[in-house]
Amino acid sequence: MNEALRIAIAQAGETAESLALRVNVDPKTVGRWVSEDRIPHPRSRAAVAKALGRDPAEFWPAPFRRRTGWFRPWQQIEAQATALRSYQPLAVPGLLQTEEYAREMLRVGAVHTPDEVEAILADRLARQSILARDRPPYLVAVMDEVVLRRLLGDRTVMRDQALHLIEIARRHPHVQIRVIPSTVPWHTGLSGSFVLARLADATELAYVDGQLRGDIYADPADIATLGRRWDSICGESLTRQASLDLIEEVARTWS
Repeated sequence: MNEALRIAIAQAGETAESLALRVNVDPKTVGRWVSEDRIPHPRSRAAVAKALGRDPAEFWPAPFRRRTGWFRPWQQIEAQATALRSYQPLAVPGLLQTEEYAREMLRVGAVHTPDEVEAILADRLARQSILARDRPPYLVAVMDEVVLRRLLGDRTVMRDQALHLIEIARRHPHVQIRVIPSTVPWHTGLSGSFVLARLADATELAYVDGQLRGDIYADPADIATLGRRWDSICGESLTRQASLDLIEEVARTWS
């Protein structure tokens, strides 16, 4: 018996039938999650967590045990942020990735075991729920055009990812996606990806990724340096609408 899930369903005023309707599965499937402690697919875990307003690791801790703990502090900051500014020169930001795009990225190079891939994937999908909450952060995501054109997985994965970006940008006014054209020469952003987060008390923090792990920065001098780099990067990007036009063009090339 998955007692944590049973209690959360009751506290949320849901039933197996109503929760099944919300996460698009059969009510018997929800029953098995509760009575037999079955572990759902990552997409279903994320959907249940969103529907119940909880962390999926509360219900199914096993898939998360292999996940290294270094990212957790930033994930908590990300969840509290009122504004996020993300620059990625090589990949779609995690908050905007489709399930298949993220899975293919995690599989590259066999760096992670299949279990680790699914655990990290579930965590990443659950993170995306912050964009759909009542008071979501304002997200500005800037990426280079090569992100949209470098093949990951297959053409369907790339097409669906491009279409997903367009859908998110159009559905959520608090999400702005900007693209730096490939015709732009070397710019300051190509030194590496980073994210700037602003909290409700105006505190600003930064996350800078690396090959092994990411680091969180709070020193005002570091934040100011990244802020100047952000301004320079944005100056090289297309406008919001021109960026969406370019993404639509790229999506057609993958069809």
